[in-house]
Amino acid sequence: MPEIADMNPAELAAKESLEALYQAIDQKKNFLLEAGAGAGKTYSLIKALRYIIAKNSRYLLRKDQRVACITFTNVAKNEIRTRTDSHPAILSETIHSFCWSLIVDFQPSMRTIIPKLDKWKQRIEEAGGVGTRKVIYDLGYPKVEEEGIFLHHDDVIDLTVRLMKEQKFRTILASRYPVIFIDEYQDTNKSFANSLKTHFIDPETGPLIGFFGDHWQKIYGQEACGKIEWDKLTEIKKEANFRSDKLIVECLNMMRPELPQKIKDEQSQGMIDILHTNMWVGTRRNEAQWDGDLPVENARAYRIRAKEYLMGRGWDFNPQETKILMLTHNLLADEQGYKNLANVFSHNDSFIKKEDDYIEYFVDYLEPICNAYQSRKYGEMFKVLGQRTPNIRTLKDKVKWKNDFDKLIKIRNSGSIGDVIDHLKETQRPRLSDKIESKERKIVDIETVAENERSEDDKRFMERLQNLKRVSYKEVTTLTKFVEDQTLFATNHGVKGAEFENVFIVIGRGWSLYNFNQMLEWEQTGIPAGEEKNYERNRNLFYVACSRPKSKLAILFTQEISKSAMQTLKKWFGENSIHAL
Repeated sequence: MPEIADMNPAELAAKESLEALYQAIDQKKNFLLEAGAGAGKTYSLIKALRYIIAKNSRYLLRKDQRVACITFTNVAKNEIRTRTDSHPAILSETIHSFCWSLIVDFQPSMRTIIPKLDKWKQRIEEAGGVGTRKVIYDLGYPKVEEEGIFLHHDDVIDLTVRLMKEQKFRTILASRYPVIFIDEYQDTNKSFANSLKTHFIDPETGPLIGFFGDHWQKIYGQEACGKIEWDKLTEIKKEANFRSDKLIVECLNMMRPELPQKIKDEQSQGMIDILHTNMWVGTRRNEAQWDGDLPVENARAYRIRAKEYLMGRGWDFNPQETKILMLTHNLLADEQGYKNLANVFSHNDSFIKKEDDYIEYFVDYLEPICNAYQSRKYGEMFKVLGQRTPNIRTLKDKVKWKNDFDKLIKIRNSGSIGDVIDHLKETQRPRLSDKIESKERKIVDIETVAENERSEDDKRFMERLQNLKRVSYKEVTTLTKFVEDQTLFATNHGVKGAEFENVFIVIGRGWSLYNFNQMLEWEQTGIPAGEEKNYERNRNLFYVACSRPKSKLAILFTQEISKSAMQTLKKWFGENSIHAL
């Protein structure tokens, strides 16, 4: 960090919060670091970890102890490992992996607890009881088989919370991890956070616990803890913004005056355009989740018109410069061409985050191989193939291999997902992943059982895979480009933690949980009793989306904006920024 005299306002604010952070660590005070969008929350987390490494790593390693850093995603976990040089005194894991590492050796206790859980009672009864089955956490699919009880992701956290009530469990946890940091605390499971409060923070025993995050960026699920206000936590505010230009930071401060951010470059300007469609003459949609929005084709026409307007204002819609944010994956899927694929999954994250084994294989393995083959980048292709490199010894092998790949490319362009899977099962060029081969064997096993004798889990498993295999494989190719960030588009939910030069947000309806016009109205009129969570959900997502850009921000409202909602927009963004299309 530069000398104080040379620091900009954001750096001065960051220095102040970092000093408070180090003091809390030295005094072993449990703390919460609240860092708004663009403040550099991860930077503070890494600095805290490095501070502990410098002061205590030898002592920790001598006692076979580590600092546990619990993250929300694998991406965050890997980033922390990289930025701490994978130091042996630091354990960086997702919450599910961390919890499983704690409970895996408590097999008898888990076998006692599981039959008492409502969602497991029927499964356990149908299996004839728990018996001596081993409890396993593998792929996150709940099932009971001869070799074991396979847990769902949520079960791992549930069991950890229940085991936390046992003194022996807490003693082992504290002896392994004298310091626990929780990244993105607002997204942490509420029960898990409360168990830490009950058993460690309130009695002021056990590990030093530090929470890093921003409760205004809680945008995932109702099980997340969100805002934490606990008496025995030292609150540290990081009032800095290293991301956005002056005009954007000023608007964020208007939204959130209780956490004002200092600007990195006071000479920067930035650009904001708030575009609305109130001048449109016609009948707007009235379906429940679409009420007040434009008809589909009119909404698309306005998106095109808005892009033309912004290009006239100097915007560059190159995907490397600009992101277009929309509310739902369904809207994006329709816009980009993978709607049928999206309809297969009840939870969008399961395919966008590649949690589904088939999607993971296609996106991370098969698509890169096919793209490299078509581009004649064979070195790149064999690198992806890795251990599964085909055995080519003769000209005949080469011809056979080429014919199989040419046929794969043809099926990939014109066939279904099922056609591609069948081709790969037949040719083994390239091989399917072990996870998919296991599922394909399971399909064969289930098909040997009469349909009326199949379990409900097996029926759901078969139905989902049958629906998936009917989808055109071209939709996978389109999805891959989106997942690999090769398109202009993203969802408002999908960009938390990311930043872009320019951000164009399209706000309409389409999801019953979100009505941004209503949220903007409540800013003027007050939040009705019982609507606090609804308001917070909408406000947080709006804040996350608006805080992504560095230089240019534009918002297009395809839903009608009321007079009171318009007053909020004028207050936050300034009357001169608002334009009717």
